[in-house]
Amino acid sequence: MRLVMILAPGFEELEAIGTADVLKRLGIEVVTAALDTLTVTGSHDFSLSADARLAELNISEFDGVILPGGLPGSTNLLKSDLVINWVRQMFEAQKITAAICAAPIVLAKAGVLTSGRFTMYPGFDSYLGGLKYSDAPAEKEGCVVTGKGPGAVFAFAAKIAEAAGFGAKIPELFSGMFVKN
Repeated sequence: MRLVMILAPGFEELEAIGTADVLKRLGIEVVTAALDTLTVTGSHDFSLSADARLAELNISEFDGVILPGGLPGSTNLLKSDLVINWVRQMFEAQKITAAICAAPIVLAKAGVLTSGRFTMYPGFDSYLGGLKYSDAPAEKEGCVVTGKGPGAVFAFAAKIAEAAGFGAKIPELFSGMFVKN
């Protein structure tokens, strides 16, 4: 199982690192991809070194895409035609299509959130074309996984793990990490 996490300038660090950490502990490969420069600075001025530039990766080599939220990270993702294309292709292939915090606005623009259950950080309704989101910390509807925000990182990662077929491993992992499941 190989997932790509796209990092845009202004991404939410906790959502990126926390989600990737949980998935890697489960044995899922997470490749970080930058839009431009390999060093990407988050919304709280922490910088991460991405594994590659998104434009250099082959979409067919991945089983899903993860979009951390944050501002202006989410709006930077929203402006990228390449990101929108990746999201659409992943969804159309029924591969994991995940976004947390404000990043579900990208899923909405890509046409992924047409119906079903999803959640996100409140206040971005103008990007949703009338769609309504739940108040749950995380939701999974088919291959689409969404999370509410930084405090929902573990719930979000667990739903991605479930979508990837690793859900049975979550209780033991979270017990060892002292995370309530």
